[in-house]
Amino acid sequence: MAIHPDLEPLSFLLGRWEGAGIGGYPTIESFRFGQEIRFSHNGKPFLIYTSPRPDNQVEVMLAHPTGIVEIYLGEISGTRIEMATDVVARTATAKEVTAGHRLYGLVGPGQDLAYAYDMAAVEQELQPHLSAQLKRVSSGE
Repeated sequence: MAIHPDLEPLSFLLGRWEGAGIGGYPTIESFRFGQEIRFSHNGKPFLIYTSPRPDNQVEVMLAHPTGIVEIYLGEISGTRIEMATDVVARTATAKEVTAGHRLYGLVGPGQDLAYAYDMAAVEQELQPHLSAQLKRVSSGE
């Protein structure tokens, strides 16, 4: 897929990166860590940044073009990811979304990706909103 012209100056970042680092701050002890990050794109003028967390924990920030930003915390268990919103923020014109719960996992003999999204919005309690079963069409990278 061709890179969007607006991302061309950042194209040197594209790919998967691994390494080690150090950290510190006046209020904590210094520490070392390992990290893996990926920079990718989808053909639009957006750079996608991914960095896994240790101990099968996951933190995800979703910024929707409808004016809603969701921060999810969750856990990875094999080929299953379950997470719930920690924070939901929205612009003045966005739909009133107050919470979300997302579940992803591989299912069936073809190892399709299935997901379910529960949402609390417009004065409604958390309840099923979207679900799908998707087939892999390319391995990415």
